[in-house]
Amino acid sequence: MCRRAALSPLPCFYAAGRASLGPRMSDVIGKLTAEQALEIVERLCRKGGDIRDAVVAEAINLLTEFNLEETADEIFDALDLIDVQDCFDQADSSRDGDTSPREAALDIIEEELQPFCDQVERYHELGMREQEATYCMAVILGIYRFAHESKSEFKKLAADIPAHGAGNLIEDWRTRNPEQAGIDAMSAFIRERCPKWASL
Repeated sequence: MCRRAALSPLPCFYAAGRASLGPRMSDVIGKLTAEQALEIVERLCRKGGDIRDAVVAEAINLLTEFNLEETADEIFDALDLIDVQDCFDQADSSRDGDTSPREAALDIIEEELQPFCDQVERYHELGMREQEATYCMAVILGIYRFAHESKSEFKKLAADIPAHGAGNLIEDWRTRNPEQAGIDAMSAFIRERCPKWASL
C-alpha cells in the first residue's frame, strides 16, 4: 500500500512536465535566429526528395508574395526616417575631414537602398524576371515618393541624390534585361507613376 501510494504521483508529475514542454517546443521556430533558420532550411534541402521540393515551393511562394505598393512604402519610410544630423556627424567624423554632408548623405542613401537593390539582383539570378522588374518598379516608386513627397530635413540636404540613385538602378536593370518589351513596360510605368522622372 505504501509503495503504491508513494509511486502513484510520479507518472502524473512526469506527464505534467511533458505537457508543460509542449507549448514551448511548438514555439521553437519563432525563437530561432536568422542564421539558425537558414541552417535548418539548408539541411532540409540537402535531404532531397519531397522535403526539398516543399522547401523550394515555399521559398518561391514567399518571393512572389511581395506587394509593389507596400514595398514602395517600405523604401519611402527607410529614406524618410533618416536623421539629417547623421550626415553632419558622419562628415565630422571622417578620417581626412574632407567628407561633406552631401557626400555623407550619398553614402547613407546608398546604404539604406542596398538591401533593396540586392533583392532586385537576386530575382534576376533566380531567373524570376517578372518579379525582378516589379520589385525594381517598387524601389523606383519608393525613391520617387521620397524625392517628391518627403518633408524631412534630410531630403533638402540630399537634393538630386535620389533621382541619381534611381537612374543607376534603372540602368543596371536595363543592362541585365535588354529585351525591348520589358524596357517599354518599365518606361510606361515610370511615365505613369513617376512622371517627373520620365527622362530616366
